[in-house]
Amino acid sequence: MPLLPFPSRRLAHALTAAASAALAVLASPAQALNPKATSVQMFEWAWPDIATECTQWLGPKGFGAVQISPPGASKNANGWWGVYQPVNYANLTSRMGTPAQLQSMINACHAAGVRVYADIVVNQMADGSGTATDGSTWNAATLSYPFFSANDFHGNCTINDADYNSPAGRSNVQNCRLGGLPDLATESSYVQGQIVNYLKALLAMGVDGFRIDAAKHMPAGSWTSIMSAVKTAYPKTLQGEDIWVTQEIINDGEVDRPSYFPIGTINEFQFPYAMRDVFRGNGGNTLSSIPGIMGTWGNWGGSWGFIQPQNATVFVTNWDTERNGSSLNINNAAGNDAANQRYTLANIFMLAQGYAEAQLYSGFKFSNTDADRPTASPYSGGVPQINVVWDFAHRWTPLANMVAFRNASVGQAQQNWIVGDNGNQVAFSRGNVAFVALNNSGSAWTRSFATGLPAGTYCNVINGNRNAAGTGCTAESVTVDANGSASFTVPANNSGSTPAVAIHTGQKLSGGGSSGNCAVTFTIANASTVMGENLRVVGNVSGLGAWGPGSGFALTIQGSGANVPWTGTVNLPAGTAVQYKYVKWNGTSAVWESNQTTGSGNREFTSCASGSQSRSDGSFKF
Repeated sequence: MPLLPFPSRRLAHALTAAASAALAVLASPAQALNPKATSVQMFEWAWPDIATECTQWLGPKGFGAVQISPPGASKNANGWWGVYQPVNYANLTSRMGTPAQLQSMINACHAAGVRVYADIVVNQMADGSGTATDGSTWNAATLSYPFFSANDFHGNCTINDADYNSPAGRSNVQNCRLGGLPDLATESSYVQGQIVNYLKALLAMGVDGFRIDAAKHMPAGSWTSIMSAVKTAYPKTLQGEDIWVTQEIINDGEVDRPSYFPIGTINEFQFPYAMRDVFRGNGGNTLSSIPGIMGTWGNWGGSWGFIQPQNATVFVTNWDTERNGSSLNINNAAGNDAANQRYTLANIFMLAQGYAEAQLYSGFKFSNTDADRPTASPYSGGVPQINVVWDFAHRWTPLANMVAFRNASVGQAQQNWIVGDNGNQVAFSRGNVAFVALNNSGSAWTRSFATGLPAGTYCNVINGNRNAAGTGCTAESVTVDANGSASFTVPANNSGSTPAVAIHTGQKLSGGGSSGNCAVTFTIANASTVMGENLRVVGNVSGLGAWGPGSGFALTIQGSGANVPWTGTVNLPAGTAVQYKYVKWNGTSAVWESNQTTGSGNREFTSCASGSQSRSDGSFKF
């Protein structure tokens, strides 16, 4: 619905705040959410399609969040870049859908355990003139936009390439026009107020965090003030978590990245650049160059000056880098990195290693870098059309299965670094819970690997998972001996098979393996279950779902009523440190003990060396 003209800025503020309060009533209640370790950017996907994907795929596979494209009113343009030219921040009718569809998507994603992060574009406004996605109008020549006038913009000056090379250029980078687009004066208290209202409206709907586009083109002090005002109204998200913030800051000579750390994490562009160079072999780099480039566990930084992991988010590509050639890509017909497996391998590495939070990218195919989002739906008759016009990279088996690998290995040290064949083959473990081997060489890699894992048989998640009974793999398996070693072959990167092997404790087979098993009987009561809910045990080992509630061990109710005991017996790896929680599960959403996934509230024990044992755990923890 088009915006109506407002008689004053004060009234505009009041009505925007009132809209925020109204939207809060519609937002979903707090839900238990998947671990935060991996998110996916679903570039220009429509809101109803993201809702479907959260329910069908992202939630069950353990994704912690989905990052959506800018949700505000923007320029109607025949090109993908139109959504990065906003017209106003008060109406949430965008190219991806209506406010009602946005709210429905947020609710569906939360019910599936998936957070929603919104891309925020407030450095610049649309050029030209016309009618926006919400029906409002603007004219860049006169700096006339809903709720903004010429007084709210910087002067018309140009950012020169030289400005990015020294601190002296910082003023131009922050105060002149990026790509010729009118530059908002974000240091203005009025402009900050409009941005605050925009973020509050999204938080009121249940949005869990923000990616700040072009953050380096705005003063860190402005964003400190903006987020302070936002957090006064919303100290936590509606899900009870801290507001997630990451910032687009490309490192160069004029930017002081640490000044932005208090606001949120930073997109570490050194990571996609490093992945491009080591997997393409640029400048003599190979996979073995990675520790020197980015540092090692507990000693991050390396020769490229990576920021510390608590300040960083990483990705292999995004919509900008795949179009400007600064990263590996899968969608650009020129220089595609998918056919030779480089793109897949780089994403496997990103999800296996322990530096920073990771984000997969899911976009659409193009040959013209200005091409607009496809008109075709990602689905046909409800069936996802993978690698047709939308790439669906988040559904590719190696990438999707590595999300559980990453969830299982959070906080586990990177160890046992192994290098082969001129540096194009590497392997490493994550503590004693996960191991991966990558082959970017034209030769197969056969050897005995020190995996660091307990003895047993594991499914190679690159190609499959355990069967429903947990007794076999849908693809190949790897056997680890009593010394933690395994002998296998990693295919060459010209064989047609994905040239990687990845195993973790969440995909260890039950009923076999040289370490034996321990039959554990779990009993819990007073869970206040309702019709349609059952109780599951979810934890860090084989048989308990690797913290995925949909894959946890289902208990059986002992009688009738909301608080009668539930019990069941499952084979777990013998002599293993087990962490777990009880979870109420209705088939799509989970209610965890202590209203959290993993953390200090985990129950713990060491499984028996053989035979059986019981865990009588009293009452469900609310």
